[in-house]
Amino acid sequence: MEKEDLKGWDGWRRAWGSSGFEGLKAFLSVTNIKTVLSQTVIVAIGSLGMTLIIVSGGIDLSVGSVVALTSVLGATLAAQEWGSFGVIAATVLAGGMIGAINGGLIAGLRMMPFIVTLGMMGVARGLAKWLAKNQTVNYPESAGVNHLMKLEDLDHFLPLPSGVWLAGGLAVLLAILMNRTVFGRHVFAIGSNEATARLCGIRVPWTKAFIYALGGVFFGFAGLMQMTRLTQGDPSGAVGLELDMIAAVVIGGASLSGGTGSVAGSMMGALIIQLLRNGSSLMAWPNYTQEIIIGVVIILAVGLDRWRQSQEPRSG
Repeated sequence: MEKEDLKGWDGWRRAWGSSGFEGLKAFLSVTNIKTVLSQTVIVAIGSLGMTLIIVSGGIDLSVGSVVALTSVLGATLAAQEWGSFGVIAATVLAGGMIGAINGGLIAGLRMMPFIVTLGMMGVARGLAKWLAKNQTVNYPESAGVNHLMKLEDLDHFLPLPSGVWLAGGLAVLLAILMNRTVFGRHVFAIGSNEATARLCGIRVPWTKAFIYALGGVFFGFAGLMQMTRLTQGDPSGAVGLELDMIAAVVIGGASLSGGTGSVAGSMMGALIIQLLRNGSSLMAWPNYTQEIIIGVVIILAVGLDRWRQSQEPRSG
């Protein structure tokens, strides 16, 4: 193509090619935006729990396994014709119980969160496979709980799946909890300096145990969304999901050292990750390319966090 041919709008369009415009058109379509929001729900809700834990200076590596276990539990109960309320309550409570066990071990025995949650990763995955008898658990598609992630009327932006509204509502509640309550200030204080928080009279062990239990509740919700999206419980699913959630929190501005982070940032981080995956899929890039892109974004986000921390003493 000659240099003169690249001048003006028509030239740029020829250089990019019609396939690029078709891809952009598909990316910005109402159907795709609606799909992206729906696909973001699982990581977004899980990121809320991870935000709470990372801001307090902890980490949870068991999320993927907890999501698999709670999705299998929910599918098993739905297959036994439990009502929607019973399935939702049991799934969320199961996530909260696992979080409480993690928090109890970390706070009570002063064990490292990395070690405890790494062990729980194996325990929860094993329980999921035992409960599902090493196979996927299917339940009737007519189950009422499936409406949480059901996409309807793809030609219009509304109505959105109930899960999208639920994710937004949970984000608002957590933002209020972290920014407008004493408990929220204690979470930031523990993450900034645990020893100082203890000297200030904060009941650090109980607060940390509650943080992990509450995080587990969010992971239970994520498992519920995983189940309703797939309309089955998969004990082998959600592998590596914890990395997406940690990445979303870090991309959203949280520090892995604790004491910093925001709910809005984590939600934006979850949306960015899903947009990257969706854009890569529309461009027909292979999965390994998507993983490389997201990995680079995570490294850049952590690098930016380190650089920001290194600048703080100088500015002070």
